[in-house]
Amino acid sequence: MFVVTIRSVQARTVVIPMRRNVAFSTRAVPARAYTLTRIECTDDTYGIGIVQHGGSRFTTLPSDAIRGLFAKLLVGDDPYRVEGIWADLYQDALHSGRHGAVMRALSAVDIALWDRNARAAGLPLWRYLGAARTDSVPAYASGGYYYGPDGTLDDLVAEVRANVDRGYRAFKMKIGRETPRLDAERIRLVREVIGDDAPLLLDANNRWKDDLPAAVRALRQFERYDPYWIEEPFGVEDVANHARLKRQTSIPVATGELLGGRWSFQALLLADAASVVNPDVGVCGGVTEFRKIAATAASFGVPVAPHSLEDIHVHLVASIPGALFVECFPEEALHPMKAVVDSSLETTADGGVRLPTRPGLGFEFIGQAVDRYAIDEWS
Repeated sequence: MFVVTIRSVQARTVVIPMRRNVAFSTRAVPARAYTLTRIECTDDTYGIGIVQHGGSRFTTLPSDAIRGLFAKLLVGDDPYRVEGIWADLYQDALHSGRHGAVMRALSAVDIALWDRNARAAGLPLWRYLGAARTDSVPAYASGGYYYGPDGTLDDLVAEVRANVDRGYRAFKMKIGRETPRLDAERIRLVREVIGDDAPLLLDANNRWKDDLPAAVRALRQFERYDPYWIEEPFGVEDVANHARLKRQTSIPVATGELLGGRWSFQALLLADAASVVNPDVGVCGGVTEFRKIAATAASFGVPVAPHSLEDIHVHLVASIPGALFVECFPEEALHPMKAVVDSSLETTADGGVRLPTRPGLGFEFIGQAVDRYAIDEWS
């Protein structure tokens, strides 16, 4: 009997400039960097993975980790041994990095393995994982950044109106770069556009660090607009302040997009520090770990709403009962990954997105675009 094994593992880094001057509470975002990976097997099947990371310094670290830490361990292994491979790679990299660049590298490899296996079965990944939804999933339009140097409130209103016209029924905006009074005005204008009943999500991007009183004072000014959640009010691992804030505001607290591994989420949940968790499949450890995190959260009665990477998360939201929605970026200027993948999710009449029908992740890398933005070679 012919046994399929992994023949090669390659990675590449692309850095794509933002097409607008974009900032959130703590910094500007001049570009987005992505690590791409491709795994080929001895039966000529393949899988691809992609993860996002911010900043413009040391952006090749996840690609270097795939090449230097993981590739040699993967070659010759069984691509269906996904759970065992994850455990082996995590253990091997224990002293190299359980979070950050190394976990993103592990995430990319894991995504590519799931993609390969779903492709080999001829199924979209959401079907291969076991579908909870079979047509579409809920979604929200993410945007509302601070646009400089000439961005105005009129620009914010126009962006939100455009997303309403696209069919979205839930919306996210950035807060924290302005004073609470000025941010409250921005929130008021958005609420007027979307109506009283549409979910309005606020994203602080770690704005208040260790300053709980400042967070409480700010949120008191926002509560009148009935936000659906306040996302990332504090530092990534500041579980205690998330828990304290959750007890002092009527706005549900959401966090988790930068956490790696199920154990970080377990600590968050045991402390009752989040009403919603936001794992990112490209940060937390890939599809394998994302599913464990979602199951852990479900046992605490806490829903999951993934962060970014809509073209991958659409499959996970479709296969996880109770997952809230997919974060979508209708403005391509805010989501440059669209420049290097041939995917476009279709919005439904009720504000969701239709599930992909192509096998695996349902998209391919665009070779010429990857070559254009790459800062290293496939290796």
